Amino acid sequence: MPTIGPLKDLPDLKGKVIIVTGGNTGIGFATVQHLARLGAKVYLAARNEGRATAATSRLQAEGLGPGNGEVLWLKLDLSDPRVAKQGAEDFMKSEGRLDVLVNNAAVAIVPLAKSQDGITDSMMVNHIGPFVFTQTLLPLLIQTASQPGADVRIVNLTAAGHLMIKGDIHFLTLDDLNKDFEDTFFPRMSRYAYSKLANVLFTRELQKRVDATGAPIIVTSVHPGFIGTESHINIWKSFHMGWFPNLLGTPPSEGAYNSVFAAVSPVVRSKPAEFRGAYLMPVGKISNPSKLAQSDELAKELWDTTERVLKHLGV
Repeated sequence: MPTIGPLKDLPDLKGKVIIVTGGNTGIGFATVQHLARLGAKVYLAARNEGRATAATSRLQAEGLGPGNGEVLWLKLDLSDPRVAKQGAEDFMKSEGRLDVLVNNAAVAIVPLAKSQDGITDSMMVNHIGPFVFTQTLLPLLIQTASQPGADVRIVNLTAAGHLMIKGDIHFLTLDDLNKDFEDTFFPRMSRYAYSKLANVLFTRELQKRVDATGAPIIVTSVHPGFIGTESHINIWKSFHMGWFPNLLGTPPSEGAYNSVFAAVSPVVRSKPAEFRGAYLMPVGKISNPSKLAQSDELAKELWDTTERVLKHLGV
């Protein structure tokens, strides 16, 4: 069986269909590469066709050839929930199955800005957009899970940075979702960490709701580690230390190991009770997220408020 770094006995993915959001760069690109080399048909979901095409060309140049899977572009813009929903609907028009969804795309440490709907970019792109995209695809994921030999999973990338969010946190209103943290020492980092907390909570509640349908889908949230990606470099540039991630950070090709483990490793399917709704540290280690991230009440608050916001937006 194929091996990728520390990952052993990975399955042949021929016939499997996978979506990786934000797959044109960094960890997402490496995730697409690993999964396509195992034989999967991988949809590289990204906003910009030019960048997606360039990424596909790079994949082919680096060894994505005959005998491997294929990589296709899926237009996806998570900054607008309407467009995110349309991306999922377009996918379902062309494919009759979906084995794995990897919600990888995110904005990292960015200045305070809001979408056209008045929602902070970090919460819209990192939580609300993926929420809509996943929910729209869920019927197809459930349908695929009912087929013989299926092994359907949803992987949500988060970050250990969610641990920095503490205190009396709620997700009861739009104002709660839009918390700007401008009164903190590093508001940009806090907004990012807040959205990553939302990713873990979303995973928790999504697994509970999937379980209620009886579908054997495993949902996990994964922390990739400290990775030398462009986004991490830009974070450290703000401290005039742009060299730091390159010096100590893990290369994206290795940073994708945890995502690949969660997406296709047989270990996960062999222990479903342990991995359902789990938070994974590199590589494949079930860990405890923050106390806030373990709150069923907070997870339901986030889900219910996200649905209300989307209903208000007509999505």
